[in-house]
Parts: sequence; structure tokens; C-alpha cells
Amino acid sequence: MFQAVMNPKERRNLGAHYTSEKNIQKVIKPLFLDDLHREFEKIKGNRNKLLEFQKKIANLYFLDPACGCGNFLIITYRELRDLEILVLQELDKLDKTGQLVTDISTIIQVDVNQFAGIEYDEFAVRVAEVAMWLIDHQMNVKVSNTFGQYFVRLPLKKAAKIVHGNALRIDWEELISKEKLNFILGNPPFVGKQLQNADQKADMNHVLGDIKGAGVLDYVTAWYIKASEFIQNSLIRCALVSTNSISQGEQVGVLWQELYQKYKIKIHFAHRTFSWSNEAKGNAAVHCVIIGFGLEDIDNKRIFDYADIKGEPTERRVKNINPYLTEGNDLIILKKIKPICNVPEMIKGSQPTDGGNLLMNDEEKEQYIRQEPAGEKFIKPFISADEFLNNKRRWCFWLTEIQPKELKQLPLLLKRVEAVKEMRLASSKVATIKWSQFPTLFTENRQPKTSYILIPRHSSENRKYIPFGFFSPDYIASDSCLFVASADLYLFGILTSAMHMTWVKYVCGRLKSDYRYSNTIVYNNYPFPENITDKQKQTVETCAQTVLDTRVKYPDSSLADLYDPLTMPPDLLKAHQKLDKAVDLCYRPQPFTSELNRIEYLFELYEKLTAPLLPTSKQKPSKRKNPQ
Repeated sequence: MFQAVMNPKERRNLGAHYTSEKNIQKVIKPLFLDDLHREFEKIKGNRNKLLEFQKKIANLYFLDPACGCGNFLIITYRELRDLEILVLQELDKLDKTGQLVTDISTIIQVDVNQFAGIEYDEFAVRVAEVAMWLIDHQMNVKVSNTFGQYFVRLPLKKAAKIVHGNALRIDWEELISKEKLNFILGNPPFVGKQLQNADQKADMNHVLGDIKGAGVLDYVTAWYIKASEFIQNSLIRCALVSTNSISQGEQVGVLWQELYQKYKIKIHFAHRTFSWSNEAKGNAAVHCVIIGFGLEDIDNKRIFDYADIKGEPTERRVKNINPYLTEGNDLIILKKIKPICNVPEMIKGSQPTDGGNLLMNDEEKEQYIRQEPAGEKFIKPFISADEFLNNKRRWCFWLTEIQPKELKQLPLLLKRVEAVKEMRLASSKVATIKWSQFPTLFTENRQPKTSYILIPRHSSENRKYIPFGFFSPDYIASDSCLFVASADLYLFGILTSAMHMTWVKYVCGRLKSDYRYSNTIVYNNYPFPENITDKQKQTVETCAQTVLDTRVKYPDSSLADLYDPLTMPPDLLKAHQKLDKAVDLCYRPQPFTSELNRIEYLFELYEKLTAPLLPTSKQKPSKRKNPQ
């Protein structure tokens, strides 16, 4: 009811995405419920152990520090009461009199006061309080039906402790002591760094203020830090639902370096990326992960993987889970200025900062040439990610070699240059104002003098391969692209392979859900094949050329068309698959059976390549000796 009446805009501002029972079960089962049920199955038939077990579950305490209208607390309480009923039924079977007790109310121990929550919205707090009493009443009715005795708790003497407040500002121990608490769980707000309002940014600064690079983090990460700080010197376990962005790209380095180094966190289980569904009106389309963690280094960690993000997961038991939610050591991939392998540098394209005055579309270019034909020699094709992917054309004035006398003789061009100067002078940025002294130049000129591979910085996640391309130096690469100068077919082949795309998928940042390719995180850290033979290199080059040749067969189709999974021509897909096999063989003779298989191999190779640079790499040699 609360979900139905909440204003959609308010819901978005709060980052509130209410949780279906199915998704709540994904949190609570691996966090504690599966273990409790296993323990219960082992002690069936032992009266004393059953009584101890009942006492144990009646002394488990839970905190949801972003509880909304109480969904997690409600379902968790119901599951504990159901488990208690199973215990009482077993005790009833063991009782030789056939009568458990004359008054069932004297032996029900699990109660609502085992639960605490914090919520920012006051109305949701009141809903959660009442909802806990309602579920308590429902479970009391179930007890009555199960044992044939009327059971009701009236007057209401106990309540869940739900407080109205900002979880990032208040002391959680005001609700429940660390010594008593067993589990922290919930679904903190989903608010990306770009969508945070002033109050949320202030909250982030309050919790994460001294963490270097914290400005890139999503709002939910503050709950990870706060929970990790809270559980120090305790056995409390946590499980939080998050957007999958916290296990990808630059956020991993910032967040998990802090969690590992300062708080000594270990990941116990993880639901890898799945599509979030909930029961609110205006269902949010969000890609989520669930991460269970604590201070103990437990055995039999669990990864839940989704072949179909809207489907059911498969479970794997693993020795360790890294922040990218794959099996492997606790590695963190940080920005690097130079590549870790012997490959050419990847550089961002040139930025005009011109207010559009140095750029033209086809029509504007033709109109200019008709009016001022002598200026045509200063016009060059301008390639942004949009032009490259969508077969569009744009042009720019490239005036690095223009002589003052020539510019004076081109009044229309001179007028454009003057407009650039005025635009830069009007800027609020000091650096841009300084560039008003050089109005004929791009503010950032990195244009290569050789042919180069072009890489769009942003690309749809739906594509199996990010399209890369070759260009001559006459094509000006925009700052929406990256490029590798003096690159060859072999490098192109590696970069456009399934192997590299797997790395991109796990390591790159995201803009919404689209890939945000970067040189510092993705390319500079990529473990290229080692010690390849001339024959292997030649095979990759031949296959890479076939990919380029196949593209040329479709001159009327854009790269966006050619690389759309629904419209990708079969011969282009086959050319890529052949290239994939050639690249795979550069890494090892055995085939890779899955994407997970690839990324775990790449992470191992990355550790090997960077081992002298990693101070922690010598601390955990045992894990390398026992591969799964």
C-alpha cells in the first residue's frame, strides 16, 4: 500500500526501490537461513539440541539500516517464526505424552523485538512498525492452526525498534548494541554519483570524506563503509543489495581498497548481476548485485551466477570471492598511467572547447565552401564516437598550420575564430579563459601523426564486441574517443576479441549500463598474451583483416547496425568467432568454456604480471597452489 501511494519522483530522489520477496530470499538465505535449516536438519530427534536451537534463534538480532516500509524485516521475522514452528513440531513428536504443552503461548520465544531498522521517510517508519505487528499476528494465527490452540499476543508488549533518521548520520549502536547484533541486511538507496542531491553528497562526504577518489562512488557505498566500521571486533555478518556499478570499473578500486585495507572485510557470498524486480508501481529497471560480507574468512564461499539476468541463478562453492564477484584472490585493479604490458599507449582524442564554432555538419560545410572556397584546405573530417558508430559525418576547421595572412583573407573563418575567443572568455573555468588567447586551436590537441586505432569511449552493453576502427591522421579524433597510434592488425585483433571484451565487461566503468572504456583502467591494466609465436601473431592478423574486410561489404550499414546482436550479419559474426579462437590460442591451448572461465584466467595473469608491484601478492601464495 505504501509503495502504491509514494510519489514516483520522491521514490527516485530517495533511491527507494522496494523489494520483492524473491529478492529478499536471495539475501537472507545465504546470509543465515540456509545455515539454520541445515543445523535444524542435523538435530532432528535430539530434544535437548532442539531446545538449544530454539533458544538460539530467539536470540538472533537483525538490523536493516535502510528499512523502508520493513520488507526485509517482515520476511526475516516470518522465516524465523516458521523455523520455530518446525522445531516445536519436532519437539511435539518427541514428547511421549503426545501433548507438547497445555498453553502454547508459554513456549513461543521468537518475537518482534529481535528486529531494528532505520528509515529516512517518517511515514515508512510507521508502516514498518505496524507491518511487524501484522506479520506477528499472522504467525500467531499459524501457530493456532498448527497446534490447535488459540494464541494471540495481547496487549502488545514488544515492538520492533524502527527509528526515523538518516542512517548515515546516526550511531547504529543507539538502536542495538554490537554485542547483541548478529546480522545487518537490507537494500540501501540506489543513487548514482550524478544523481545525488546536495544532502546526499553531504552524507557521502560525512562518511567517506577522507577516502581518496570517493567522488566517483554511488550513494549505496556509504552503507558498506558504515557497516564495515560498525562490525569491527565482532562476528556480525552483513548482506546488502546494490547496483552492480560498485563491482565494476573505477568504483572497485576506491571502495574495496578501503574495505580491504582499513576494515579487513571478506566477501562470503555474492549474487552476481541480475535484473532487479520489485512490487512497487513503476517497477525500476536496475541491474543489481548482492554482497554478503564480514570479518571472518569462512570456508565454502558461494557465488550465484546468472546466465540470464532475468532468470534463476546457478550456485558455485569457491575458496575466495574478489570485488569483481568472481573466484580469485582479493585483487583490486587501480588506474595506471602506463600499460602493464609492452604495447603502445592509448590516448584520449582532441577536445575543441569551441562552442561549436570550429565544427560543421555536411550542410554547413558545403555552404561555407561555396562562400569561401579558399578555406576548404583547412577542413578535416571530425570523428566522435557518435559519428564513428552511426555512420554520420562531421567536419572541423583544423588550423594548426594556418598562417596569420591566410586567416586574414578568410573573413567567415575569422568570424568563427572570434566567436571561439568570446566563448572561452565567457567561461567560468580559468583554464578555458586562458585558451581564449589561442582561438584557432583546440584546447586539447592530441592528434596522432600516424594511422591509428579508434576506440569509442562509450558503447552499448548489448554489443558482444565494441567496434574499433582504423583511421589515417587526416581524421581528427574527438575526445569522445580514445586512440592507439602506430598500431598494427595484431593489436586490433586482440582488442576486438572476446577475451578483451570479457575484461572490458568486468573492469570498465559504466554510464548507466553502457560500457565506459578507459585507457587508465581497462587498456593499461589489460594482460596481453605473453611469448606468442610468429605463427600465432600472423593468424590473429589474418583474422583481424577478415573482420575489417567483412565490414566493408556493408557500406550502407552503420557499425551500430553491424554490431547489434539482432542485425549482425552472419559472416561478420563468424569472422569475429574465428578471430576469438586465434586470440584464445595466444593465451593457452585449452579452450575457454565460459565468460567466467576467461575472466578468472585473466585475473590470474594480471596478478602474475603485476606481482612485483603488489605488496600483498606475497602474503597469500597458498591460494595459487590450490586452483579449483
